[in-house]
Amino acid sequence: MTSTRHDGDTWDLASSVGATATMAAAARAIATREDRRLIDDPFAEPLVRAVGVDLLTRLATGDVAPDGLVEQVWIDVAKVRTRFYDEFFLDATTAGITQAVILASGLDSRAYRLPWPTGTVVYELDQPQVLEFKTRTLAELGATPTADRRVAAVDLRDDWPTALRTAGFDPARPAAWSVEGLLSYLPPEAQDRLLDTITELSAPGSRMATESRPNPQPGEEDKTKEGLNRISERWRARSFDPDMARLRYYGERNEAAPYLTDRGWALNGISIADLLAANGLPPLKDDDLRMGDMLYVSGALNTTTK
Repeated sequence: MTSTRHDGDTWDLASSVGATATMAAAARAIATREDRRLIDDPFAEPLVRAVGVDLLTRLATGDVAPDGLVEQVWIDVAKVRTRFYDEFFLDATTAGITQAVILASGLDSRAYRLPWPTGTVVYELDQPQVLEFKTRTLAELGATPTADRRVAAVDLRDDWPTALRTAGFDPARPAAWSVEGLLSYLPPEAQDRLLDTITELSAPGSRMATESRPNPQPGEEDKTKEGLNRISERWRARSFDPDMARLRYYGERNEAAPYLTDRGWALNGISIADLLAANGLPPLKDDDLRMGDMLYVSGALNTTTK
């Protein structure tokens, strides 16, 4: 059983919040098989296989059908979410930004699969064992980065700005930051601290992409927990227990989009519902997890802010 999140807790790619990175990679592997028009992540499947969680491996390789275990909407969201962040980075670097920063990079393989412009440096931040595992696994596969990939092996609860600078990051030059699938796994005050630190490290013209979820109405968080528990029960019946409801931090928090706007970021947002529609995918149906409330936001730091 996964324990409730707490300060100083630890994990790997097969346990606690780390397993969510492997589950996300399994979803990308399934999504890639279904629709390379929207997502083409050839490294998702072998990375999941290397982690070694049997059920996730069989899902990623196609040996087990996701029916009855993974709802199609999760696979469709993996398609549009991956494409959203892919396009964010390619738009930013095509516009001349040469530093890309992927926070809590997990099993993200963008440094190996996107057609980065010449001269782009991609910084990946995550726990040391996660980055070591991914670097070693992809090297064994014969994969090579398509940009100048640099790792900052650090827990985001520690002094990650120093680790990022040590890896070569230059805060005097614009950067493109992704904060993908991360904020709900941070306590509210840690979320604010992270977004403040990104802003402090960003030269004018820097860009950011993340998710912004409205604060819940009374009773909505209980409904979310119930939905996550139902999903976990399905996985538990197949001998894998993500205990998803315990991995998140709940309660009031600042909504990311207005919080960042107040700090000088000019953002545009699009809902999951609109992303699904724009990409020709079915709409959300039962939405116990309030996925439809989520906005994917991206934009730039105003040049007059600093």
